[in-house]
Amino acid sequence: MVEKIVTPGRVIMGRLKKGDDLLSALTEICVKNSITAGEVRAIGAVTKARVGYYKQQKREYTYISFAEPLEIISLVGNISLKDKEPFVHAHITLMDEEGHSYGGHLAPGTEVFACEYIIQEYHTGDQGLNRVYNEKTGLALWEDGK
Repeated sequence: MVEKIVTPGRVIMGRLKKGDDLLSALTEICVKNSITAGEVRAIGAVTKARVGYYKQQKREYTYISFAEPLEIISLVGNISLKDKEPFVHAHITLMDEEGHSYGGHLAPGTEVFACEYIIQEYHTGDQGLNRVYNEKTGLALWEDGK
């Protein structure tokens, strides 16, 4: 188990621009504000979306693209460091006009129509919260700081 006691820091609330790439824009906010650990939430709508699913046996992501307007029902994620840079890991639930829901790992290629976000920064102490390659899963996971 990897566990770290954190303390809350700043809270940043805002709205992304129409046409922004959702994942890139959230990452840029973290870089600009030097946020290296935290959580992110968002609601709004997208003009198109791309979400991923991790195939555990093959150790690879597959992606589904949606070329239609969708509502962001929920976006929730965390912020940590990967290769010494802020890294946003988020999952998103989307809904079409008929009420069908889709979801997965937020991937580049999700274009904002309108989006309001909240980022909660956390202070992690001396060692930070870093992602490193995990041999058992094939994923970049939070390292055991020991």
